[in-house]
Amino acid sequence: MRVYLDNAATTPLDKEVFDAMAPFMLEHFGNPSSIHAHGREVRAAIERARKTVAQLLNTSPAEIFFTSGGTEADNAAIVCSCRTLGIKHAITTKLEHHAVLHTMEMLEKCEGVKLSYLRHDAQGNLDLAHLEELLANQPQTLVSIMHANNEVGTLNDIEAIGEICRKHNAVFHSDTVQTMGHYRHDLQKLGTNFIVGSAHKFHGPKGVGFLYSDASVKIQPLIQGGAQERNMRGGTENVYGIIGLAKALEIACRDMEEHTRYIQGLKDRMIHKLKEELEDVRFNGMSEYADKSLYTVLNVSLPPSDLNEMLLFSLDINKISASGGSACSSGANAGSHVLQALGVDPTRGSVRFSFSKYNTPEEIDFVAETLGKLYKNVTA
Repeated sequence: MRVYLDNAATTPLDKEVFDAMAPFMLEHFGNPSSIHAHGREVRAAIERARKTVAQLLNTSPAEIFFTSGGTEADNAAIVCSCRTLGIKHAITTKLEHHAVLHTMEMLEKCEGVKLSYLRHDAQGNLDLAHLEELLANQPQTLVSIMHANNEVGTLNDIEAIGEICRKHNAVFHSDTVQTMGHYRHDLQKLGTNFIVGSAHKFHGPKGVGFLYSDASVKIQPLIQGGAQERNMRGGTENVYGIIGLAKALEIACRDMEEHTRYIQGLKDRMIHKLKEELEDVRFNGMSEYADKSLYTVLNVSLPPSDLNEMLLFSLDINKISASGGSACSSGANAGSHVLQALGVDPTRGSVRFSFSKYNTPEEIDFVAETLGKLYKNVTA
């Protein structure tokens, strides 16, 4: 048995999604920009997919733009809103994904955008009073705060953040990559100007995502070229990827309540079993608390040990796939910027387990027992 618990990095493709994609790989191959019949049938399929995504998010199809993934969508929202709207002040946190942090740092270095970081506590909970302070008397500010942290799972109240941003006429972008397909997003209530999705995080294909761009905030495109995506993203569309994204999101929303209960049960089981198997086990961020963290993510803090240097390798040779931090650094031994920002004890080992609908209770038990044996052997 090999166990995959790195679903925050990527999820396996749903067979139902593949079946929806397959005809657009083999039969419906026309270029959607072509005006002949082959092109028109593919163009129609893209627009049906756009309508599906829009309906699931309670917004207009005209506000959904397909991209190569979450990173491109984040870049488009941040870079293009600053350039188009002349924004010279941006607020974010030191806990964001690098798709946001590195983009913000580039704007600060190359385009003179003043960058402010929001305060947070040791579990990653944000200080919204500080956000109010930072926005006071600061017109034309961009706020970029993720919905849930990809490493420790801490959830942010983006409705409350959206209200603060509206009060101060700030532009609000939220990286929703980890929560898309796992939580309901009603864009008539959230108060966000931009959110993003990446299909491979909810059992869709890799290499495709989307940007929701509020029609009231007009931005110029990030990628120049043709007139695709209503002049918002040049380049021939990833047709079968788009079809797969829409189908995956449809399935995720259709089965969300059932899968939420099931996956939360797996996470609760893992917490219980780890406490049985290991002394001094802790949990980083808010990941131990069901109502305050992403139900698909558990970030485990392990006792100081020589094993910690080779923890991911040891898990891998014991047939367990997990991550030491950010999904985009999965398998790497580099220190996590999130755990450093939270002030986590560097002598303790950290591993992120992330769950999906395809995991089983038997797998959870196997992983917890294996981890317990590894640490007992080191200390014996």
